[in-house]
Amino acid sequence: MRRSHHIGIPTNESKPGETYLKHLKLFVVSHQKSEFGVEWMRFEADAAVPDLVRRVPHVAFEVTDLSSELAGHEILIPPNSPSDGVRVAFIVENGAPIELLEFTEPKHPARLSNQMDE
Repeated sequence: MRRSHHIGIPTNESKPGETYLKHLKLFVVSHQKSEFGVEWMRFEADAAVPDLVRRVPHVAFEVTDLSSELAGHEILIPPNSPSDGVRVAFIVENGAPIELLEFTEPKHPARLSNQMDE
């Protein structure tokens, strides 16, 4: 199963409500703070992230099986766990970054299915 989760927009400007993720060298405003599901991302100059993710907005999808979703696609960022209970990877689709998220905790607060049940 694949479900639209959020859109991530890179920026060079500080945004209200930013959280700093030291291990990623990233300032982020969660999609949960936006009525339209927009995630704002501002990277430090030395953040280990591909230029495509720094420059081009991405669409993110919640998936049930990250490994099977990656099969046959160009992997931009290999599977990793930016926070407890979630695995993510980025692929490239026609020159654009696509984020795939697999939640390993059924009640993870960022899961859309949990937000829809409220």
